[in-house]
Amino acid sequence: MSRPASPTPPGKLQTRRGALTPTLIVVALVVVGFIFFANVWTDVLWYQQLGYFQVFLTENLARIGIFAAGFLIMFAAVFYAIRIAYHARPVYAPDSDIRDNLNRYQAQLEPVRRVVMIGLPVLFGLFAGSAASSQWQKVMLFFNQESFGQHDPEFGLDIGFYLMTLPFLGFVTGFLISVAIVAGIAGILTHYLYGSIRIMERGIFTSRAAQIHLAVTGASFLILLGLNFWLDRYSALQNSGGHWAGALYTDVNAVIPTKAILAVAAALVAILFIVAAVIGKWRLPVIGTAMLVITSILAGGVYPWVIQQFQVRPSEQTLERKYIERNIGMTRAAYGLDQVKVERYNATTTTTQGALAPDAQTTANIRLLDPNLISDAFSQLEQFRPYYQFPKALNVDRYTVNGKVQDTVIAVRELNPDGLSADQQSWLNRHIVYTHGYGVVAAKGNKFTVDGKPEFLQSGIPSTGVLGTDATYEPRIYFGEDSPEYSIVGAPEGAPHREQDRPASKEGGETQYTFTGNGGPNVGSFFNKILYSIKFQSSDLLLSDGVNEASQILYERNPRERVQKVAPYLTVDGNAYPAVVDGRVKWIVDGYTTSQYYPYSQQEQLSDATADSQTTAGRNVALPNSSVNYIRNSVKATVDAYDGSVTLYAWDDQDPLLKAWQKVFPSTLKPYSEMSAAVMSHVRYPEDLFKVQRELLGRYHVTDPVSFYKNDDAWSVPNDPTVSQEVKQPPFYMSLQMPDQKTPAFQLTSSYIPQVVNNNARNVLYGFLAADSDAGSQKGVKAESYGQLRLLQVPPESQVPGPGQAQNKFNSDPTVSQALNLLRQGASDVLNGNLLTLPAGGGMLYVQPVYLKSTGETSYPTLQRVLVAFGDKIAFEPTLDEALNKLFGGRSGASAGDSPNNGKTPTSPGTTPTSPGSEDAKAALKAALDDANDAIKAGQAALAKGDFAEYGVQQKKLSAALQRALDAEGRLGSTGTASSPTSPSASPTPTPSS
Repeated sequence: MSRPASPTPPGKLQTRRGALTPTLIVVALVVVGFIFFANVWTDVLWYQQLGYFQVFLTENLARIGIFAAGFLIMFAAVFYAIRIAYHARPVYAPDSDIRDNLNRYQAQLEPVRRVVMIGLPVLFGLFAGSAASSQWQKVMLFFNQESFGQHDPEFGLDIGFYLMTLPFLGFVTGFLISVAIVAGIAGILTHYLYGSIRIMERGIFTSRAAQIHLAVTGASFLILLGLNFWLDRYSALQNSGGHWAGALYTDVNAVIPTKAILAVAAALVAILFIVAAVIGKWRLPVIGTAMLVITSILAGGVYPWVIQQFQVRPSEQTLERKYIERNIGMTRAAYGLDQVKVERYNATTTTTQGALAPDAQTTANIRLLDPNLISDAFSQLEQFRPYYQFPKALNVDRYTVNGKVQDTVIAVRELNPDGLSADQQSWLNRHIVYTHGYGVVAAKGNKFTVDGKPEFLQSGIPSTGVLGTDATYEPRIYFGEDSPEYSIVGAPEGAPHREQDRPASKEGGETQYTFTGNGGPNVGSFFNKILYSIKFQSSDLLLSDGVNEASQILYERNPRERVQKVAPYLTVDGNAYPAVVDGRVKWIVDGYTTSQYYPYSQQEQLSDATADSQTTAGRNVALPNSSVNYIRNSVKATVDAYDGSVTLYAWDDQDPLLKAWQKVFPSTLKPYSEMSAAVMSHVRYPEDLFKVQRELLGRYHVTDPVSFYKNDDAWSVPNDPTVSQEVKQPPFYMSLQMPDQKTPAFQLTSSYIPQVVNNNARNVLYGFLAADSDAGSQKGVKAESYGQLRLLQVPPESQVPGPGQAQNKFNSDPTVSQALNLLRQGASDVLNGNLLTLPAGGGMLYVQPVYLKSTGETSYPTLQRVLVAFGDKIAFEPTLDEALNKLFGGRSGASAGDSPNNGKTPTSPGTTPTSPGSEDAKAALKAALDDANDAIKAGQAALAKGDFAEYGVQQKKLSAALQRALDAEGRLGSTGTASSPTSPSASPTPTPSS
C-alpha cells in the first residue's frame, strides 16, 4: 500500500501551522488591556481616596456617552450609506468594457466585502467618537446652563446663550456636517464601484436608486449648511478678526443679513433636491446649487467687502462708534473691569520735608526683602540638610504679629531627593525613607538684621516662631510644588518607623516617623501592588519589604495639578502659596472659569497676557496658550500639605459658569461661608487674573469711543528694569494706603507707561493700578473691599519718571555708581532687588533693595543698601529709613520698618572696630580705601607672576579692607563721602534678579 505524496518539496522543512500566532496576538491584547485597566483603576482609587470620585465618574461617563453617540451616528450614517448603495447596485452595467474593469475590482473586494462594510464605518466611528468626546464640557454646560441675566446689544439674547448654547449648537452642526460629507462620499464611491454611477462619453449615468440616495444626502447636507449659516449670525458677535471684537458696522449691516439669506436659500435648495428625487428631474437642484454658490460668494464675501471698503473706511470713526462703545462695555464687563475706581492723581515730583507723614503706615510696611533673591539666604540659613530645598521664588503673605499686620516672605522647606549622595540614591531611600519636607520658614518683609540677613518670624528645626511650633501646627510637608513623583508611607500600629523625619539638631542626629494621615490609596494588597508597579513601571514597588499591608502611595502631589485634576473645568493660577492655618500648612490655589465666547469682548491669549520676568525665569508656572474673553476667579482651593486633602470653595458664587458646573458636580464645591477665619485672612487677589486685567486695562481704561478709536491714550505695562530681557515687570504684593483709603491694605500693584510701539516708549508714569487683596478675617464673611481695583491716572504733564527711568537714574548716578563699584570689589556680585512703585508723599516713590553676594557655593545675598527715588532725586543708604530721610531733605516725616538699624554696622572677622571717640570716621574710610587699593594692586601683580598663594592672601586683605570701608561709611551716614581714587567709574548695569 503506497503512501500519499508529501505536498512539501524534497529538502524543505514543513512549516508548522498552529495556534502560536493567534496566541501571541491574544496575549499582546491582554497585556495592553491590563495596562490600560491598571491606569484607569489607579485613577479610580485616587479619586475615591480624595473624595472626588463623582468628578471622575461624571466626566468619564460624559465622555463615554458622547463618544458612543458620536460613534453610533457616524457608524450608522456610513454603514447605511454603503449598505443602501450596495443593495441598489444594477444587475447589468451599461458598458461592457467598464463592466469588465469593475468586475475585477468587485472580485478582489468580494472576499473581504463584509469586513470592509463593517470595518470602514467602525473606523470612521472611532475617529468621530474621539473627536466628539473631547467636547464634553460644551455638552455638559448646555444641559446644565444658567442665565446671566444680561443681554447682548444686537439680538437681545441672554449672554448665557453665547457661552453655553451656541458653542454646543455649533459643535453639533459641525459634527453632523462632517457625518453627511463622509457618509455621502462613502455612498458615492460604493455606487460607482458597483455600477450605479458611471462616467461616460455622453455624460454621467446614475441609476434611479443612486439619484434618490444622492438627493437625500445633498438635502441633508444643505439643511445642515443652512442651520450653520443661521448660527453664524449669532457667532458674528464673537468675531475677533477686526480691529475691535464683536459685530461691527459691516457685520451688522451686511454679514448678518446675508447669512440669513444664505440660510433660507440653502433650505430652498434642499427642498429642490427632495423634489428632484421624487420627479427624477435634476435641472432645478443643479441650478439652485449653482445659485447658492454664487450667492454665497457675492453676498458672503463681495458685498461685505464693498460695504467695508467704500462705506465704512471713509467714515469709520462715525459708523463704528456705536459698535466700539459696545466692545468697550462688554469687554470691561467680561473681565471684571466695569467696577474699577478711577482717580486723577496729580503727582508731584518735588520732595519736601515731612512729606511722608500722611503715609506713615505705608512707609513702615515697605517691603525690603525680594522674594526672588532671598531664596538662597533661606537655603543657606534654614536648609540644614542637603535633602531639603526652598523654591526659586518665595511668596509674599501677611500675618498678624503682636496685634499688627506684618507683610511676610514665606516658604516651606520641601524635600529634595536629588540632594542625597550618590550612595544613598536607592529606590528604598527615594520612595520609602525620604518622603517629606519639614516646616515653614517666614521672615519680615520690611526688616532685616544689621548684617543684611532676613529677620525670621518662623524658623528652625523643630519649627519655632510666631506662626506656631511643632505642637501647634503640623510641620511635615508631604504635598508641595517640588515633591517626589511618589512616596510609600504608613505602617501597622507598633511597627518601627522607616521615614526620615527631621534632624534632631543642626549638628547631627535624625528622627524617624510614620505617616498617620489618609493621603493616598492603599497599596498593601498584592493586586494594588501590581497595578501601581505597572503605573510607575517599578518592580521594586512590587517586591520591596518596605511596602506593607497598611502602606499608602502618595502621588499627584503638586497642589496646582491636584486642584486641576479634581476640577477639570478650571484654569488654575500659576502660583500656589502656603499658609499656616488652623494648625496645618495649606496651599492656597486660585481657580478661574473662563470662556472665549462672550459677545463683543476682546480676546486675550492667557500665555501672553500673564508672561513676565517671573514666568520667563521659571519661578511661576505659565498659563496655557489659550484664548479667553471672559474670566472670573470663581474658586479658591486649599490643599493640605500633610495629607493632600483638597477643599474647593465657590468664591464667586454669582458666576453663571460656576453655577452651571455646580450642577454638573453638585457635591464638590463648598460655599465660601464655610471658609475658616484663618484661611480667609490669607486669601489674596490672584496674580494671573490681575495680569490679564492690567493688560486689558491698558487700552480699556478709555471709555470714550472716539478716543478709543484714535488709540491716543493707550498704555503699556513697563518692562522689568532689573533683568536684561525685555519682559514685563511682574505685579507686586505690598501693604499700602491708596489716596481714597483711610488705612493701609494688602494690595497687588502694577504701573503703566505710554504704549510701547516697536520697543520704543517714553518711560514716564501714566497710571498705577492696585487690587485690594484683604478678604477679611471673619469666618465665611468676605470683606466688601476685597477685589476692588483702583486706578490712579497720572496727568502726562506731571512728567513722573517710570520704573525704567528710575532704574536708569540709579545706575547712572556717579555717587551710587561709585559706591556700587566699591561693593563689587573682592569678587562680589551686586544684585538689584525688585523695584517697588508706590504712591506716597503726594507723588510716586520708588524703592529698590540692593543685595551683595560673594562668590562661592555657600554664599547668599545680604541686603546692604536701599535705593530710593522721588521725581528726579535719589538716595542710597544702608537703611530705607536713612535713605528716605536723606531723600526728603533730612526728615521724611515717617519711619521705615528698618529704622532700628540706623547707624548700626556688623562686626566681622578682619574688621577693625572704630568709634567716634577713637578715630575720625573719614580718616578710617580713607585708610580702608587705601588698603583696598594696595591689596588690589598687589593681588594683580601676584596674579601676573603666577603666585596664586600670594593672590589669595591679598584677596583676604581686600575683603577685610572693604568691610572696614563699609563700617566707616555707615558711621558717616552718607555714601557721598565714599570715594575711591582708583575705582572704576563706569555705570553699573541692571543685574538679573535670578
